[in-house]
Amino acid sequence: MAKFDMRNNAESAMALSATLSGVTPSAGGAIDMQGWEAVTFTVSTGTVTDAGTTAGFSFEVQESDAQDSGYTAVADADLIGTEAALTVTSDDDDDVLVGTIGYRGEKRYVRVVATGTTGTDAAVTVTARKDKGAVMGEATIQAALASS
Repeated sequence: MAKFDMRNNAESAMALSATLSGVTPSAGGAIDMQGWEAVTFTVSTGTVTDAGTTAGFSFEVQESDAQDSGYTAVADADLIGTEAALTVTSDDDDDVLVGTIGYRGEKRYVRVVATGTTGTDAAVTVTARKDKGAVMGEATIQAALASS
């Protein structure tokens, strides 16, 4: 029996939508955490033509006090789940949910960066769901902010 309305206490955003090519990192947009207490990233694939070398491609959660600069890797203690669990090594991992990872750090902005290995050619998508907002209202879809 449902007792809580999380739909109206949440906001979703497209954190990353990219086609990975080789070892070039693809940084997602900045997710603004002001007024929110929790965020969970959901990672999925589209077509994986080539995962790359045996190490495949992986994802890293980064944080910053500024929207467009100063991003650094999030300490493992501030993640719920592991980035290692978000690695894709199989060329057959088309259209799969890779996994989720949560962030509980103190920085205002967070983003996800996907990085391939030699030969990687894959479409990936990461969505962000922010929960426990300071002001409950209607559920919204936020556009991720540009980050560099």
